[in-house]
Amino acid sequence: MRGQGHVVSAVPTTGPRTAGGIARRLVEAGADLILAAGGDGTTNEVLEGVAGSQVPLGILPVGTANVLANEMRLERRLPDAAAAVGEMQARRIATGRLCSGETRPFLCMAGIGLDAHIVYRLSVPLKNRIGKAAYWAAGARVLGQRLAEFEVEVDGRCFTSTFALVSRVRNYGGDFRIAPRATLLDDSFEVVLFRPRNTLGYVRYLAGMALDRLARMRGVTILRARRLRLRAYSDPRIYVQVDGEYAGRLPASIEFVPDSLSLLMPAGYPARGPRRADS
Repeated sequence: MRGQGHVVSAVPTTGPRTAGGIARRLVEAGADLILAAGGDGTTNEVLEGVAGSQVPLGILPVGTANVLANEMRLERRLPDAAAAVGEMQARRIATGRLCSGETRPFLCMAGIGLDAHIVYRLSVPLKNRIGKAAYWAAGARVLGQRLAEFEVEVDGRCFTSTFALVSRVRNYGGDFRIAPRATLLDDSFEVVLFRPRNTLGYVRYLAGMALDRLARMRGVTILRARRLRLRAYSDPRIYVQVDGEYAGRLPASIEFVPDSLSLLMPAGYPARGPRRADS
């Protein structure tokens, strides 16, 4: 989109990992606003082309889980979401950055271990056909399996985990609140670490999330951080996902990148003030 003249260009993607290049070219051509129509994965790709610039990014949620849209309580019908763009405020926020072979920015979260293993095994054709149910189907296939442990280093402290979530948002998968004190305006990540060695141990955590009791459950550690290092102990097949997309395997580092994106947000976001790293 371009200034008051309202010149609009709609550019379709041509395949996976192409949206970032499209967004980058639009930014370089002088775009005043980039709108990403898709889900969290599409938004993540567009982020690669927009992060670090001053061009605002707006979201038109038409994807599968739409975690970011749920976080900001955006309209889910495309005509309503498009109509609401003019009422949004561009706010300068931080993003995350994953370094694992290649460097990938992320907006909502990075997951290491169990959930990334599910993303790695996800059938894309099945996801296109049945939506979020494809994640549940992939999760069901790993029930009863033993999980590999890995090390998470946070501010010089080391933890052992089988699933680590580094989050900028409250909800997970669009259905559960896993980091209830996180907001996109925070100056640090909310990190949730899980310890069970068997996937069956995670069934009770799903119930804990549904009842908003996760923080009080055994085997769960919740802390704040701006930088993490992650290393596998012995099994090299410990995968990483960012914003629901497969992003490599350990070893990896994750960094908090302040003041890196102008994101269109509803005027009332968040319902409460941002949490600070020292609170």
